[in-house]
Amino acid sequence: MIHGILNVQKEKGYTSHDVVAKLRGITRQKKIGHTGTLDPDAVGVLPVCLGRATRLCDMITDRDKTYETVMLLGRTTDTQDTSGQTLETADTAGLDEYEVQKAIQEFVGDYAQIPPMYSALKVDGRKLYELAREGKEVERKARNVHISEIEILKISLPRVYMRVECSKGTYIRTLCHDIGNRLGCGGCMEELTRTRVGRFLLEDSLTLDEIAGKCKDKSLSEALIPMDEMFREYAGLTVGSRWDSLAKNGNPLPKEAFLETPDPRGWKEREIDSYPDYIRIYDEKGRFIAVCRWQEKEYRIVKMFYYVE
Repeated sequence: MIHGILNVQKEKGYTSHDVVAKLRGITRQKKIGHTGTLDPDAVGVLPVCLGRATRLCDMITDRDKTYETVMLLGRTTDTQDTSGQTLETADTAGLDEYEVQKAIQEFVGDYAQIPPMYSALKVDGRKLYELAREGKEVERKARNVHISEIEILKISLPRVYMRVECSKGTYIRTLCHDIGNRLGCGGCMEELTRTRVGRFLLEDSLTLDEIAGKCKDKSLSEALIPMDEMFREYAGLTVGSRWDSLAKNGNPLPKEAFLETPDPRGWKEREIDSYPDYIRIYDEKGRFIAVCRWQEKEYRIVKMFYYVE
């Protein structure tokens, strides 16, 4: 079985579930999970976890993201993007660039965003988009999101080209919709490219065809990101053979369980007498076991990644 993370470049027309289905066929492996939905018309970074790395899906989903988008002002749709049905149009001839820039920057910071009806969020066990397709609209609670930065790349009214850095759970099409409402002319999203999810960058991503090619020539390991790479900010320690089985069975470990050796991955040298709050632990063969946290004078397993196949 393959264990690790692939930085997939999702192409237009595919859902996130389509990508996972395609990868199952390419790798001939069932245990695969994506790290958050990306609309079919959107393109860009979609980290996908394979094997034991599926335990990281929620963690990667929680990372901040960067998008490049085109906002179309003067049109409001039911899906909040140009794929939906037009609800209203408005003349944008009276808008000026300064007014548009000012309205956009007002959304930087914390922002209470109402999720769109066409989304995968569930209400009473049903996905919102299922209800929307039946012509139903239900009340949605606003959720706090954070917009770290909005960089305006170009203004060519009625279109605005933007780069947005934001927290998890932010809907860029809703942001475009809300900016349009703030300007009084309505707006929707015309294009969307996700360029970053945490440490995963668009320039490092691979298309499904490129991944299939690597599987064919047996070089997929070159593109596979190891599970412990996600925790490289933590110090790495090696468990001595006496404590090996205890560690691999998820038991707490005292300080004396660790050998005085360098970080097995060479990411960070630890001081001999320094025991940080979180660590990566390995066996003497350099195999990644788990992430641990210092609690009540011992290291306790936070997330286990080792098992005997």
